[in-house]
Parts: sequence; structure tokens; C-alpha cells
Amino acid sequence: MSQSMSHDELPQLGLVCITVSDAVRYRALTRKRLLQFDDAEQKRMLRELYADNLARFDRALDYCHAQDIRLYRLTSALFPFADDPAGADVLEELGEAAGRAGRRALDLGVRVVLHPDQFVVLSSDSPQVLVNSLKILETHARILDLLEQPRSPWALMEIHGGKGDRIERLIEVTRALPEAIRSRIAFENDEYAYSAAQILEVCRGAGVPMVFDAHHHIVREKLDSYDHPSVTEMFWAARETWPVAKWQLVHISNGRERFTDRQHSDVIWTMPTAFRHAPWIEVEAKHKELAIEKLRAEWLVARSGAVEATA
Repeated sequence: MSQSMSHDELPQLGLVCITVSDAVRYRALTRKRLLQFDDAEQKRMLRELYADNLARFDRALDYCHAQDIRLYRLTSALFPFADDPAGADVLEELGEAAGRAGRRALDLGVRVVLHPDQFVVLSSDSPQVLVNSLKILETHARILDLLEQPRSPWALMEIHGGKGDRIERLIEVTRALPEAIRSRIAFENDEYAYSAAQILEVCRGAGVPMVFDAHHHIVREKLDSYDHPSVTEMFWAARETWPVAKWQLVHISNGRERFTDRQHSDVIWTMPTAFRHAPWIEVEAKHKELAIEKLRAEWLVARSGAVEATA
């Protein structure tokens, strides 16, 4: 993996999971359907599904390489039910093939990250919720290990804080996480439970990176611009939590109906000025690759011109 980044290098825009076109898609399977069959048939179905989705991940790497996309958020549903015994067994069978796919991502210079689902709540008061959260994270960490991704924030697992007003609890649980998880975990601010300032406190206390989401921030704080001073302040404060500054990853989305609408728009119309200094940006827009194309054609062109003007 490349760790070098010049001061003038343009931000890398990341694709989130799938494309609007059929170029990057994955198969799914419901638990209800899976449980209609006996154990042997369940394993056969999972074996077929996992192999197919791994091949689709390989094609996603083809797509990213062809489009010069160097950041890819892998779907958290790549291997459904991999945290169940049958799924875990089948997952281990894919070790060699998964390793080849993961090494290829590294060779192509495509950074692979994950965003586990909303059921991960490390700040919960419920022992069962915490056990389930750890089980999910352990499974995702195992997948990243099988893909031979590094145990570092380069191969990020980004989650929300979960239950609010539990900063000390969140720090305590995060510090005690197994190394395969803790070495990759990062927290993202949200609209309701944890503000950017609160997540920053968690990340500083736990010694893990902060993924700053500018849109969550403006929605929570009821701001009218991405250029509010607090956006710039939180962007740079979040960078200080990264062990390698040029690995810093941020999120961008725009409101669908109005600026502070929490629902995501199809493309990105406006960007924080501070994000011109972001090394890696996940583009959370409904129209996926079309949003990336628009940003490249408009925002990155302006960013490139600004760099040349100051050279």
C-alpha cells in the first residue's frame, strides 16, 4: 500500500458498496429462506453465495481500477450469516481465494474499508447487545484478515457510537477490544447520539481514529453552511486522531430536500472547503459513481486549479 501523499495531491473519492449501474452488485439471502433447508443444504447455499460474492468483489476491484477509484467501501453483507457456525465454517473454506482477492486490492492500490451495520452498539448497557456487537465485529475482522488486509486504520471498520451519554463506557469497551478489531476500529459522529465533539473525545480517550461526517455535523448543530468554522475545526481535530495523517478518511453527503435534511441526495452539490485537504472521502450519495463523476468534473477540477494557482 502507498503511504505517500504530497501536499498538492487531490482527494481520493470513494465508492460506497455498489454502483447505480449493474457493474458492482452483490447477491443477498434472507434468514427466512435459509432456514427452510436442512443443515447440509444451508451450507451448500452459503458456499455458492460466498464464492459468487467474492467473485463479484473481484469484479468490483476491476471496476474501481478502470475508473481510477482508489477507495472502496465493501458491503457488510458480502458473506451473510458468516457469524453463524455454518457460515463461519464456509467462510474458512474461502481462505485461499479471499487472500488472492485481498492481495489484488493492495496491488491495485484500492483501499478497502467496512461500515458494519447499526446493530453494533458498543455503548449498550445490555450484556447481550454487547456480546452480539462483538460477534459482528469479530466476523468483519476475520473477513478482513482473510482478505489479507492490514491490521491498521488503512483497512478501516467505521462505526457509530450507539447509545448516547456513554462516553466513558464507550472508551472503556473500545480499549478492551481484541487486537484484530481495535487496530482497525474508528468512530463516526452522527445526528443524534454523539456529536462530532463527543466522538472526538471518545476517539482521543480510546486512541482510535475519528471519521468526521460533515453532513451529520451540520444536521445535528443546525448549521446553514459546510463552511461554518466548526466544520473546519472538527476536520482538523479529527486528523490528529489518525496514526498516519494521510490515511484520514471523511464522509460527505448532501440533504435531499433541504440543506439540513438527513436523507441523502442523489449527487453532491456542495462541499466543505476544508475537504480540499482531505486525503480520502467516502461519497455517500444515492447515485454512487455518478456523484463521484460530478465531483471530479466540477469540484476536483476547481481544487486542481487552486493548487496550480498557488504553485
